[in-house]
Amino acid sequence: MTAQTDTPGSVTAVYKVSGMSCGHCEGAVSGEISALPGVGSVQAVASTGEVTVVSAAALDDEAVRAAVDEAGFELVGKI
Repeated sequence: MTAQTDTPGSVTAVYKVSGMSCGHCEGAVSGEISALPGVGSVQAVASTGEVTVVSAAALDDEAVRAAVDEAGFELVGKI
């Protein structure tokens, strides 16, 4: 998990990801999404399947989906 930091002008989005069950899962999803351009922080919570992303601008949903897929999980959608 990465600490969440809100900065002025940032965009926060919450996604639902299926298949996460542990801290390793959280780290894999966080790592892949963190690599996307403009992402400032990612917080993944396996118990709820929620992933909170703070970025400089709104992220492309397909880019987030590809990152989650690369981590081995499925993006259900935005919450």
